[in-house]
Amino acid sequence: MDIRHLKYFLGVVDHGGFGRAAEHLLVAQPSLSQAVLALERELGVQLFHRTGRQVVVSAEGRALIEPARRAVRDLDAVKFTADSLKGAQVGQVDIALLPSQAVEPFSTLAVRFGRLFPAMTISAQPAYTGADVMAMLSDGSCELGLFGSAPFSPPPGIRLETLEDQEMVLIGLPGQPFTDGSTVHPSELAGQRLITSPAGSVMRHVVDEILASGVDAHIAVEVAHRSTLLPLVLAGGGLTILAAAWADLARRCGAAVMRLEPTSTLRVTLAYRATGPLTSAAEAFVGVTREYISGKDL
Repeated sequence: MDIRHLKYFLGVVDHGGFGRAAEHLLVAQPSLSQAVLALERELGVQLFHRTGRQVVVSAEGRALIEPARRAVRDLDAVKFTADSLKGAQVGQVDIALLPSQAVEPFSTLAVRFGRLFPAMTISAQPAYTGADVMAMLSDGSCELGLFGSAPFSPPPGIRLETLEDQEMVLIGLPGQPFTDGSTVHPSELAGQRLITSPAGSVMRHVVDEILASGVDAHIAVEVAHRSTLLPLVLAGGGLTILAAAWADLARRCGAAVMRLEPTSTLRVTLAYRATGPLTSAAEAFVGVTREYISGKDL
């Protein structure tokens, strides 16, 4: 079986069609279509249902996705290992990343990683909940996951390493109505407009607990893209609750950051599959993360 055919198959899956996959893979669409047809003939199954311009992955195709990703990744691991033996230390680590952790500790980890392994690349894929990360690890689309959540037991085959606990903080415009550095109790949020994420995040859990306690606050905006929360606050849309990783950026942008009492914390965790070897790039990133955990300044 030609590994190129598996890469083309995954390209169609990931990009939702032959045209977009061909553009991404930098191949002619007829060549890509012929390669996928050759793979279907070799396997004896139909991998896609083609109805006009629509392409839908078949049940047989869905069953092939994970082993195909493993095969492609394993081949990449062989290539990366060979390059590392030659001293090149090249490769790419695919990591599922939540927005808050993209601020910190990912920024610090990425800078340290780049300094130690300048020929390697980090490809960060967006995720919004810990469940998203677990799914991306399970289907092979990412090797690693960096996310924040309440402590939980991972599914079988997934290993977790705790980096740190981040306190949840309240962010708003200075003096509207709280001052930077002050401590705010839930009862003081009565009458306030809150900006939050959909259910499933620690941030939303804190908001829901405040509302459930009887505080007459109002969810003004619910948005999945957490990168828009700070701009909404700065535009006067209300208050938001975020991990302390956002505090420095929020203050640099002119916002006020307040402590919440009682406190709630977010556990920041690195996740990866416990079965099978990681690529050399992923192993290198795990190593940098462990140095971060140990408190060493690389």
